[in-house]
Amino acid sequence: MDKSRNRRPTIIDVAEHAGVSKSTVARVLAGSSSISEDARDRVMKAVAATGYERNHLAVGMRSGRSGLLGIVIPDITNPFWAGVARGAQDRAAEHNISLLVFSSDWDAGKEARHLRALRQARVDGAIINPVADNFDDLSRFGLPFVFIGSSAERFSDVSSVGSDIAQAVRLGMEHLFSRGHTRPAFILGPRSRLARARFLRTVHDFCVERDIDPAVLAMEDAEYTVEGGKAAMERLLARRGRGYLSVFAANDLMALGAMMAVREAGLSCPEDVSILGFDGIPAGAFAWPGLTTIEKPSREIGVRAVDCLLDEIAGRPEHGRVYMPCRLIERGSLADLTATAPKMVAAGR
Repeated sequence: MDKSRNRRPTIIDVAEHAGVSKSTVARVLAGSSSISEDARDRVMKAVAATGYERNHLAVGMRSGRSGLLGIVIPDITNPFWAGVARGAQDRAAEHNISLLVFSSDWDAGKEARHLRALRQARVDGAIINPVADNFDDLSRFGLPFVFIGSSAERFSDVSSVGSDIAQAVRLGMEHLFSRGHTRPAFILGPRSRLARARFLRTVHDFCVERDIDPAVLAMEDAEYTVEGGKAAMERLLARRGRGYLSVFAANDLMALGAMMAVREAGLSCPEDVSILGFDGIPAGAFAWPGLTTIEKPSREIGVRAVDCLLDEIAGRPEHGRVYMPCRLIERGSLADLTATAPKMVAAGR
Protein backbone atom coordinates (compact mmCIF):
# COMPACT_ATOMS: atom_id res chain seq x y z
CA MET A 1 0.00 0.00 0.00
CA ASP A 2 1.33 3.45 -0.93
CA LYS A 3 1.69 5.20 2.42
CA SER A 4 2.11 8.57 0.68
CA ARG A 5 -1.60 8.56 -0.09
CA ASN A 6 -2.27 8.85 3.65
CA ARG A 7 0.25 11.67 4.21
CA ARG A 8 -0.96 15.26 4.26
CA PRO A 9 0.84 17.53 1.76
CA THR A 10 3.32 19.91 3.40
CA ILE A 11 4.69 23.31 2.53
CA ILE A 12 7.83 21.51 1.31
CA ASP A 13 5.73 19.58 -1.25
CA VAL A 14 4.28 22.87 -2.49
CA ALA A 15 7.76 24.43 -2.77
CA GLU A 16 9.13 21.47 -4.73
CA HIS A 17 6.11 21.46 -7.06
CA ALA A 18 6.38 25.21 -7.67
CA GLY A 19 10.18 25.23 -7.98
CA VAL A 20 10.60 27.88 -5.28
CA SER A 21 11.90 27.97 -1.73
CA LYS A 22 9.89 27.07 1.35
CA SER A 23 10.13 30.67 2.58
CA THR A 24 8.68 31.94 -0.70
CA VAL A 25 5.67 29.66 -0.28
CA ALA A 26 5.23 30.88 3.30
CA ARG A 27 5.33 34.52 2.21
CA VAL A 28 2.78 33.91 -0.55
CA LEU A 29 0.39 32.16 1.83
CA ALA A 30 0.85 34.97 4.35
CA GLY A 31 -0.23 37.51 1.73
CA SER A 32 3.12 39.26 1.40
CA SER A 33 3.24 41.93 -1.31
CA SER A 34 7.00 41.54 -1.94
CA ILE A 35 6.53 38.51 -4.20
CA SER A 36 6.63 38.50 -8.00
CA GLU A 37 3.37 37.70 -9.78
CA ASP A 38 5.07 34.75 -11.50
CA ALA A 39 6.15 33.21 -8.18
CA ARG A 40 2.75 33.87 -6.62
CA ASP A 41 0.99 32.21 -9.57
CA ARG A 42 3.27 29.14 -9.43
CA VAL A 43 2.76 28.74 -5.68
CA MET A 44 -1.03 28.99 -5.89
CA LYS A 45 -1.13 26.47 -8.73
CA ALA A 46 1.08 24.14 -6.68
CA VAL A 47 -1.23 24.51 -3.68
CA ALA A 48 -4.17 23.45 -5.83
CA ALA A 49 -2.26 20.59 -7.43
CA THR A 50 -0.95 19.13 -4.17
CA GLY A 51 -4.11 19.71 -2.14
CA TYR A 52 -2.11 21.51 0.52
CA GLU A 53 -4.07 23.05 3.43
CA ARG A 54 -2.59 25.39 6.01
CA ASN A 55 -2.34 24.23 9.61
CA HIS A 56 -4.67 26.80 11.16
CA LEU A 57 -3.71 25.81 14.70
CA ALA A 58 -0.04 26.54 13.98
CA VAL A 59 -0.93 29.78 12.19
CA GLY A 60 -3.13 30.76 15.12
CA MET A 61 -0.33 30.18 17.61
CA ARG A 62 1.83 32.62 15.65
CA SER A 63 -0.87 35.23 14.94
CA GLY A 64 -2.98 34.90 18.07
CA ARG A 65 -6.05 34.05 15.95
CA SER A 66 -7.22 30.63 14.83
CA GLY A 67 -9.95 31.64 12.39
CA LEU A 68 -12.32 29.35 14.32
CA LEU A 69 -15.43 30.05 16.38
CA GLY A 70 -17.47 27.60 18.42
CA ILE A 71 -21.17 27.30 19.16
CA VAL A 72 -22.75 25.12 21.85
CA ILE A 73 -26.50 24.63 21.41
CA PRO A 74 -28.78 22.45 23.56
CA ASP A 75 -30.28 20.16 20.91
CA ILE A 76 -28.99 19.97 17.35
CA THR A 77 -31.88 17.67 16.38
CA ASN A 78 -34.39 20.43 17.14
CA PRO A 79 -34.86 22.36 13.85
CA PHE A 80 -34.99 25.66 15.74
CA TRP A 81 -31.48 25.21 17.13
CA ALA A 82 -30.25 23.83 13.81
CA GLY A 83 -31.47 27.09 12.27
CA VAL A 84 -29.53 29.10 14.85
CA ALA A 85 -26.36 27.14 14.04
CA ARG A 86 -26.89 27.58 10.30
CA GLY A 87 -27.28 31.34 10.66
CA ALA A 88 -24.10 31.51 12.74
CA GLN A 89 -22.22 29.36 10.23
CA ASP A 90 -23.30 31.47 7.27
CA ARG A 91 -22.30 34.73 8.97
CA ALA A 92 -18.96 33.31 10.08
CA ALA A 93 -18.26 32.15 6.51
CA GLU A 94 -18.77 35.71 5.29
CA HIS A 95 -15.74 36.59 7.44
CA ASN A 96 -13.75 33.53 6.25
CA ILE A 97 -14.17 31.95 9.68
CA SER A 98 -15.08 28.32 10.35
CA LEU A 99 -17.59 27.28 13.01
CA LEU A 100 -17.36 24.25 15.31
CA VAL A 101 -20.82 23.05 16.41
CA PHE A 102 -21.54 21.11 19.61
CA SER A 103 -24.81 19.90 21.17
CA SER A 104 -25.05 19.86 24.98
CA ASP A 105 -28.36 17.93 25.15
CA TRP A 106 -29.29 20.21 28.09
CA ASP A 107 -26.56 18.45 30.08
CA ALA A 108 -24.25 20.68 32.16
CA GLY A 109 -21.52 18.02 32.13
CA LYS A 110 -21.53 17.76 28.35
CA GLU A 111 -21.56 21.53 28.09
CA ALA A 112 -18.45 21.78 30.27
CA ARG A 113 -16.63 19.14 28.17
CA HIS A 114 -17.52 20.91 24.93
CA LEU A 115 -16.27 24.23 26.30
CA ARG A 116 -12.97 22.63 27.33
CA ALA A 117 -12.64 21.22 23.81
CA LEU A 118 -13.20 24.69 22.35
CA ARG A 119 -10.55 26.22 24.59
CA GLN A 120 -8.12 23.46 23.68
CA ALA A 121 -8.84 24.07 19.99
CA ARG A 122 -7.88 27.72 20.61
CA VAL A 123 -11.05 29.08 19.02
CA ASP A 124 -11.23 32.86 18.90
CA GLY A 125 -14.59 32.93 20.68
CA ALA A 126 -17.73 30.96 21.48
CA ILE A 127 -21.52 31.29 21.25
CA ILE A 128 -23.24 29.39 24.04
CA ASN A 129 -26.73 28.58 25.23
CA PRO A 130 -25.92 28.15 28.94
CA VAL A 131 -27.33 25.11 30.71
CA ALA A 132 -25.91 25.58 34.21
CA ASP A 133 -26.52 28.64 36.39
CA ASN A 134 -22.86 28.96 37.35
CA PHE A 135 -21.73 28.39 33.76
CA ASP A 136 -18.25 27.03 34.40
CA ASP A 137 -17.38 30.11 36.49
CA LEU A 138 -17.52 33.14 34.18
CA SER A 139 -14.57 34.81 35.90
CA ARG A 140 -12.16 32.14 34.63
CA PHE A 141 -13.67 31.15 31.31
CA GLY A 142 -10.75 32.74 29.45
CA LEU A 143 -12.40 33.18 26.04
CA PRO A 144 -14.55 35.86 24.39
CA PHE A 145 -18.14 34.63 24.31
CA VAL A 146 -21.76 35.58 23.70
CA PHE A 147 -24.81 33.84 25.11
CA ILE A 148 -27.96 32.90 23.19
CA GLY A 149 -31.42 31.71 24.20
CA SER A 150 -33.75 32.52 27.09
CA SER A 151 -31.40 30.98 29.67
CA ALA A 152 -28.91 33.76 28.94
CA GLU A 153 -31.10 36.26 30.78
CA ARG A 154 -29.73 34.84 34.04
CA PHE A 155 -26.41 36.54 33.22
CA SER A 156 -27.08 40.28 33.01
CA ASP A 157 -23.39 41.18 32.64
CA VAL A 158 -22.90 39.09 29.49
CA SER A 159 -23.79 40.09 25.92
CA SER A 160 -26.57 37.83 24.66
CA VAL A 161 -29.03 37.35 21.81
CA GLY A 162 -32.43 35.69 21.96
CA SER A 163 -36.07 35.80 20.98
CA ASP A 164 -38.30 38.37 22.65
CA ILE A 165 -40.32 35.75 24.54
CA ALA A 166 -42.65 38.28 26.18
CA GLN A 167 -43.50 39.85 22.81
CA ALA A 168 -43.97 36.44 21.22
CA VAL A 169 -46.24 35.00 23.94
CA ARG A 170 -48.32 38.17 24.00
CA LEU A 171 -48.64 37.95 20.22
CA GLY A 172 -49.89 34.37 20.57
CA MET A 173 -52.35 35.26 23.32
CA GLU A 174 -53.74 38.19 21.35
CA HIS A 175 -54.26 35.92 18.35
CA LEU A 176 -56.01 33.28 20.47
CA PHE A 177 -58.34 35.84 22.00
CA SER A 178 -59.09 37.44 18.64
CA ARG A 179 -60.29 34.02 17.44
CA GLY A 180 -62.47 33.44 20.48
CA HIS A 181 -60.09 31.20 22.48
CA THR A 182 -60.37 32.98 25.83
CA ARG A 183 -59.63 29.97 28.06
CA PRO A 184 -56.74 28.17 26.37
CA ALA A 185 -54.82 25.33 27.97
CA PHE A 186 -51.02 25.34 27.94
CA ILE A 187 -48.29 22.79 27.37
CA LEU A 188 -45.22 24.27 29.05
CA GLY A 189 -41.59 23.23 29.31
CA PRO A 190 -39.83 21.77 32.37
CA ARG A 191 -39.90 23.85 35.56
CA SER A 192 -36.11 24.08 35.53
CA ARG A 193 -36.05 26.17 32.32
CA LEU A 194 -36.11 29.96 32.46
CA ALA A 195 -38.06 30.03 29.18
CA ARG A 196 -40.98 28.39 30.98
CA ALA A 197 -41.01 31.06 33.68
CA ARG A 198 -40.88 33.87 31.13
CA PHE A 199 -43.67 32.25 29.07
CA LEU A 200 -45.88 31.75 32.13
CA ARG A 201 -45.25 35.25 33.48
CA THR A 202 -46.42 36.81 30.22
CA VAL A 203 -49.56 34.63 30.18
CA HIS A 204 -50.27 35.67 33.78
CA ASP A 205 -49.88 39.39 33.02
CA PHE A 206 -52.02 39.10 29.89
CA CYS A 207 -54.84 37.41 31.78
CA VAL A 208 -54.74 39.82 34.73
CA GLU A 209 -55.08 42.74 32.32
CA ARG A 210 -58.34 41.15 31.12
CA ASP A 211 -59.70 40.26 34.58
CA ILE A 212 -59.16 36.54 34.00
CA ASP A 213 -57.87 34.41 36.86
CA PRO A 214 -54.80 32.56 35.45
CA ALA A 215 -55.43 29.78 37.99
CA VAL A 216 -58.46 28.57 36.02
CA LEU A 217 -56.34 27.78 32.95
CA ALA A 218 -55.25 24.16 32.48
CA MET A 219 -51.48 23.64 32.28
CA GLU A 220 -49.23 20.65 31.73
CA ASP A 221 -45.44 20.51 31.97
CA ALA A 222 -43.45 18.47 29.46
CA GLU A 223 -40.06 18.07 27.83
CA TYR A 224 -39.55 20.15 24.69
CA THR A 225 -40.05 17.11 22.44
CA VAL A 226 -42.72 15.49 20.27
CA GLU A 227 -43.09 12.74 22.87
CA GLY A 228 -43.42 15.29 25.67
CA GLY A 229 -46.12 17.21 23.83
CA LYS A 230 -48.04 14.06 22.98
CA ALA A 231 -48.09 12.85 26.59
CA ALA A 232 -49.11 16.31 27.85
CA MET A 233 -51.99 16.50 25.36
CA GLU A 234 -53.18 13.05 26.40
CA ARG A 235 -53.35 14.32 29.99
CA LEU A 236 -55.25 17.43 28.91
CA LEU A 237 -57.75 15.37 26.93
CA ALA A 238 -58.27 12.99 29.86
CA ARG A 239 -59.09 15.79 32.29
CA ARG A 240 -61.05 17.94 29.84
CA GLY A 241 -64.20 15.83 29.59
CA ARG A 242 -66.68 17.38 27.15
CA GLY A 243 -66.09 20.68 25.40
CA TYR A 244 -63.89 22.43 22.88
CA LEU A 245 -60.20 22.53 23.72
CA SER A 246 -57.68 25.18 22.67
CA VAL A 247 -53.98 24.62 23.40
CA PHE A 248 -50.95 26.90 23.28
CA ALA A 249 -47.76 24.77 23.24
CA ALA A 250 -44.40 26.25 24.27
CA ASN A 251 -42.62 24.85 21.22
CA ASP A 252 -43.53 23.38 17.85
CA LEU A 253 -42.23 19.88 18.60
CA MET A 254 -44.64 19.68 21.52
CA ALA A 255 -47.42 21.12 19.34
CA LEU A 256 -46.83 18.44 16.70
CA GLY A 257 -46.90 15.78 19.41
CA ALA A 258 -50.18 17.25 20.65
CA MET A 259 -51.64 16.96 17.14
CA MET A 260 -50.68 13.27 17.14
CA ALA A 261 -52.49 12.74 20.44
CA VAL A 262 -55.60 14.45 19.06
CA ARG A 263 -55.66 12.13 16.04
CA GLU A 264 -55.10 9.04 18.16
CA ALA A 265 -58.04 10.07 20.38
CA GLY A 266 -60.29 10.02 17.31
CA LEU A 267 -60.60 13.80 17.24
CA SER A 268 -59.85 16.35 14.56
CA CYS A 269 -57.84 19.56 14.52
CA PRO A 270 -59.20 22.22 14.41
CA GLU A 271 -62.80 20.91 14.39
CA ASP A 272 -62.50 19.53 17.93
CA VAL A 273 -59.20 20.90 19.21
CA SER A 274 -57.22 24.01 18.21
CA ILE A 275 -53.44 24.09 18.63
CA LEU A 276 -51.02 27.02 18.52
CA GLY A 277 -47.29 26.30 18.35
CA PHE A 278 -44.18 28.29 19.19
CA ASP A 279 -40.87 28.32 17.26
CA GLY A 280 -41.78 28.30 13.56
CA ILE A 281 -39.84 25.16 12.56
CA PRO A 282 -40.31 24.01 8.91
CA ALA A 283 -42.08 20.78 9.94
CA GLY A 284 -45.10 22.80 11.01
CA ALA A 285 -45.82 23.70 7.39
CA PHE A 286 -46.02 20.01 6.41
CA ALA A 287 -48.34 18.89 9.21
CA TRP A 288 -52.02 18.35 8.44
CA PRO A 289 -53.51 20.75 9.10
CA GLY A 290 -50.61 23.15 8.90
CA LEU A 291 -49.50 24.34 12.34
CA THR A 292 -50.34 27.93 13.25
CA THR A 293 -47.35 29.13 15.22
CA ILE A 294 -45.31 32.02 16.57
CA GLU A 295 -42.06 32.01 14.62
CA LYS A 296 -38.85 32.81 16.44
CA PRO A 297 -36.08 34.16 14.16
CA SER A 298 -33.67 31.23 14.54
CA ARG A 299 -31.31 32.03 11.68
CA GLU A 300 -31.25 35.73 12.53
CA ILE A 301 -30.33 34.90 16.12
CA GLY A 302 -27.29 32.98 14.86
CA VAL A 303 -26.28 35.81 12.54
CA ARG A 304 -26.60 38.47 15.23
CA ALA A 305 -24.74 36.31 17.75
CA VAL A 306 -21.72 36.06 15.44
CA ASP A 307 -21.78 39.83 14.89
CA CYS A 308 -21.83 40.40 18.64
CA LEU A 309 -19.07 37.84 19.20
CA LEU A 310 -16.80 39.43 16.61
CA ASP A 311 -17.29 42.75 18.39
CA GLU A 312 -16.38 41.08 21.69
CA ILE A 313 -13.23 39.62 20.14
CA ALA A 314 -12.31 43.05 18.76
CA GLY A 315 -12.72 44.60 22.20
CA ARG A 316 -15.70 46.75 21.29
CA PRO A 317 -18.35 47.63 23.92
CA GLU A 318 -20.77 44.97 25.14
CA HIS A 319 -24.18 44.80 23.51
CA GLY A 320 -26.17 43.81 26.57
CA ARG A 321 -29.28 41.72 25.86
CA VAL A 322 -30.44 41.80 22.22
CA TYR A 323 -34.11 40.83 21.87
CA MET A 324 -35.19 39.57 18.44
CA PRO A 325 -38.91 40.06 17.59
CA CYS A 326 -41.12 37.12 16.61
CA ARG A 327 -44.00 36.89 14.13
CA LEU A 328 -47.26 34.98 13.70
CA ILE A 329 -47.56 32.34 10.96
CA GLU A 330 -51.22 31.49 10.44
CA ARG A 331 -52.07 28.10 8.96
CA GLY A 332 -54.93 25.71 9.69
CA SER A 333 -54.60 24.32 13.21
CA LEU A 334 -56.46 27.14 14.97
CA ALA A 335 -60.22 27.54 14.48
CA ASP A 336 -61.94 30.92 14.40
CA LEU A 337 -64.55 30.47 17.13
CA THR A 338 -65.95 33.94 16.51
CA ALA A 339 -67.19 32.83 13.08
CA THR A 340 -68.70 29.43 13.84
CA ALA A 341 -69.79 27.68 17.00
CA PRO A 342 -67.40 24.86 17.94
CA LYS A 343 -68.64 21.30 17.78
CA MET A 344 -69.11 19.90 21.28
CA VAL A 345 -67.44 16.50 21.55
CA ALA A 346 -66.36 14.04 24.18
CA ALA A 347 -62.59 14.49 24.50
CA GLY A 348 -61.96 10.84 25.24
CA ARG A 349 -64.11 9.19 22.58
